[in-house]
Amino acid sequence: QCTDGYEWDPVRQRCKDIDECEIVPDACKGGMKCVNHYGGYLCLPRTAQIIVNEREEAAAESTSGRNNVIRRTPADPHRAPPNPTHQIQCAAGYEQSDHNVCQDIDECATGTHNCRADQVCVNLRGSFSCQCPPGYQKRGDQCIDIDECTLPPYCHHRCVNTPGSYYCQCNAGFQLASNNHTCVDINECDANNPCAQQCYNILGSFICQCNPGFELSSDRINCEDTDECRTSSYICQYQCVNEPGKFSCVCPEGYQVVGGRTCQDINECETTNECREDEICWNYHGGFRCYPRNPCQEPYVLTSENRCVCPVSNAICRELPYSVVYKYMSIRSDRTVPSDIFQIQATTIYPNTINTFRIKSGNENGEFYLRQTSAVSAMLVLVKSLSGPREHIVDLEMLTVNSLNYRTSSVLRLTIIVGPYAF
Repeated sequence: QCTDGYEWDPVRQRCKDIDECEIVPDACKGGMKCVNHYGGYLCLPRTAQIIVNEREEAAAESTSGRNNVIRRTPADPHRAPPNPTHQIQCAAGYEQSDHNVCQDIDECATGTHNCRADQVCVNLRGSFSCQCPPGYQKRGDQCIDIDECTLPPYCHHRCVNTPGSYYCQCNAGFQLASNNHTCVDINECDANNPCAQQCYNILGSFICQCNPGFELSSDRINCEDTDECRTSSYICQYQCVNEPGKFSCVCPEGYQVVGGRTCQDINECETTNECREDEICWNYHGGFRCYPRNPCQEPYVLTSENRCVCPVSNAICRELPYSVVYKYMSIRSDRTVPSDIFQIQATTIYPNTINTFRIKSGNENGEFYLRQTSAVSAMLVLVKSLSGPREHIVDLEMLTVNSLNYRTSSVLRLTIIVGPYAF
């Protein structure tokens, strides 16, 4: 693309001067003559002569007398024009060169312009222009800052106007993209994970979460251990032990943890115990006890397991119960009352006999009640709650009377072991 006064020469592949004197009709008025010049033309008196130094490409051209223009070729640079005339007169904004040619005055370079200090001088052909620097607009003689924040392209979030310019800002959690206008999300979890445990990025922010057993602290970043033991007194059957991020249940001696929270009695009689060979092991809730294999006391003799009989041949036995059977049972502490806990029943049934049942001993505080359920059986009822650990020995007696006024009795010695806990 060529500048004003030139056109493209496709043959020479360069810009060439346009001869305006040839193509512009009546280029000069008032009897002035038209003189073509590089990039333009001059209107001069017809008697004026002009000496023009030809460019290299015009070196072969000879002096032309048209319009009294003498063209000096580089082959003879010092040849003076014949019959020199008076000096030329130049239009405003131009000055005479050493070669008697009008050339543009660069007012911006010479300092002859009148632009203000906040303006920029731009040289023009024959003149100059006072323009405002980028970011300002001319209003009268003054340069006023342009508020780019009111013009597209608009900032994505916030625009800050500055003298002669502007810049974009993003909300918290965002950063400027490479185009300096768009705001893109900052992935805080990847850039600088602020969370103590788990970080989840969301648009413009992030959220922290904690592992199971922890909860967010008030700063919403750190995690604090959750004391599960304080949340409920029923979380463990016996005792809750808080640990970092979790909890565990423990059981008292004689029990084991089942299912993580429940306490189950350990049957020491099936695992390990310290009972002797002449003893039997009896397990109860929370422990075990050793009882003699032969519990019989004089004058009773052992006839079968846990059964002692007083021989009729012994005169002392006439005033004593015929037999004593030893039984053992265990109950949990603080059992709900009333509660049926043990049934006594005649092992031998005689015709024409009447059986009655009673608590012979061991019920001094009235914890038990014996309810006859049939002619040959009765149910021991717990009517007062018992707390352990403790042992109760209750003698349950069955009296048998026939029509011939025959009278006999049998005793069931029941050892009740109350465990230390309600489980």
